[in-house]
Amino acid sequence: MVELEIEKLTLRFGGLTVLSGVSFAVEKAELFALIGPNGAGKTSVLNCVSGLYPGEGTIRFRGQNISGLSAHNVARLGIARTFQHGELFPHMTVAENLLTGRHARIRTNPLKEMFFSDSVRREEVAHREAVEKIIDFVELERYRNTQVANLPFGTQKIVGFARALAMEPAILLLDEPSAGLNRDEREDLARFILRIKHELGIAMIWIEHDMQMVADLADRLHVLEYGRSVTDGPPQQVLKDPRVIAAYLGSSGGS
Repeated sequence: MVELEIEKLTLRFGGLTVLSGVSFAVEKAELFALIGPNGAGKTSVLNCVSGLYPGEGTIRFRGQNISGLSAHNVARLGIARTFQHGELFPHMTVAENLLTGRHARIRTNPLKEMFFSDSVRREEVAHREAVEKIIDFVELERYRNTQVANLPFGTQKIVGFARALAMEPAILLLDEPSAGLNRDEREDLARFILRIKHELGIAMIWIEHDMQMVADLADRLHVLEYGRSVTDGPPQQVLKDPRVIAAYLGSSGGS
């Protein structure tokens, strides 16, 4: 089943064309990697899908045209994303940061919250329970009550990853989640990504520069160059494509 479909996505800033006719589809529980050199337009694709950039073309989520929707309405539909630099609240704890990821699922109103009604109490308990499950899922138990500002960079990246997961999304947009992580942290991230795919059945669009991780984990790759689609297919096929080797991996085939 197709979860997300992009047709002829084009993005312009003045006279600069950042994306030109990009098209692909992502299926349920598919780990779909978007690769290409810096400046290829990968993050711009995620920004268009998440409602941050007003691209041209069509973006469909489960058959519904979401082109032009605001970021908060896209999030309410079930599309969550991470950012390259975390974008966390540094003076809030890990648990509190994850609670902010529940905002799209809050169903109370200011009046009920003012009087802290029974329904508000029940909903708060439910949201906190959901956050605790995510904390356990990504093994952040010992950091639950730690301010994010006091955490190592790699752990902050995992918190950002967990906050997106706390939204209970149907699609997760991952923007270089492994950037800045050490070897052990990358291995942990790989485990979490595979668990999301196999246990939760969530589709992921994953921007990644670590070609070894891509080759080991991704179901399919889509390659961008200067805002245009180059090729699409299974990792072993795409990574052997001479155009990919020359343009992205270098003549030696390294990342």
